[in-house]
Amino acid sequence: MAEAIQAAITAVGHYLPENRLTNADLEEMVETNDEWIRTRTGIEERRILKDDDKATAFMGAKAAKEVLEQRGITGEEIDTIILATVTPDYLFPATACLVQNEIGASNAYAFDLSAACSGFLYALTTGANFIESGRAEKVLVIGADKMSSIIDYTDRSTCILFGDGAGAVLLEPSEDETGIIDYIHRSEGDTNLSLYQPAGGSLNPASEQTVAERLHYARQDGRTVFKKATVGMADVSAEIMEKNDLEADDVAWLVPHQANLRIINATANRMGLDSDKVMVNIDKYGNTTAATIPLCLYDWKDELEHGDNLILAAFGGGYTWGSIYLKWGWK
Repeated sequence: MAEAIQAAITAVGHYLPENRLTNADLEEMVETNDEWIRTRTGIEERRILKDDDKATAFMGAKAAKEVLEQRGITGEEIDTIILATVTPDYLFPATACLVQNEIGASNAYAFDLSAACSGFLYALTTGANFIESGRAEKVLVIGADKMSSIIDYTDRSTCILFGDGAGAVLLEPSEDETGIIDYIHRSEGDTNLSLYQPAGGSLNPASEQTVAERLHYARQDGRTVFKKATVGMADVSAEIMEKNDLEADDVAWLVPHQANLRIINATANRMGLDSDKVMVNIDKYGNTTAATIPLCLYDWKDELEHGDNLILAAFGGGYTWGSIYLKWGWK
């Protein structure tokens, strides 16, 4: 019987726009203040892609090119590209196809995946399945969002939270015991539409009325989403530890979706982890939706050691949530 193949991360890339939107800037735009934002979210600034002619594909391609450079390979060697986003350049074609062209991945097939803030987790396990089945040798997984394109900067409940950015990883067959060990993903149809973009889809296509009523911007019931996310992300993180007989001492790092510092802390507490084992960069970037987790991996890549046990966890619109247990394989 052939040995089971595991998918390991072998390179990490990122892209962040240069423009910074600080809490002080937001004080000039809406009725809010720096202390209120920091104490309730942990955010101090976020990056904004200002160029009108650049969008999610641009950022995703930048992150992907860094992955190729770090791994010392060309785009032609990539088999599959999966791009997680809720801010595609177009409804179609897939943004992943635009990235494919930009990086010269002429032998790959590419598609988008939409699961909001859980998108990167879903994309990572989807990519791992291609590796584990033997159908692919090199899978590029990207999380990228230009959230500023769907944020109403007169709505203080959302505009303080989100930023733009992209992160990417390369998945390849593991050469040892490292790689993606296990995952738990969940979803629950949010019929109350607590976190959604009202218009732009087939139910409410663009019209003069939808534009006038500002229905093409993201909306959320912050209190409801906060409660669901706090419970969901903490529960699924504790569940994957229990499922794999992991104690807090066995976990090197929690890599959480960066939505709110209080949600992150609640998840760490449920797992029994001290704060020095938790990746947090929400203060610098805000919530970049599908990009948060790969951006964490990029920022901490020099501190990660071969064989480290990582728990990745996220919660997003849909509702969607999940966790991944992986052993770090990049040497």
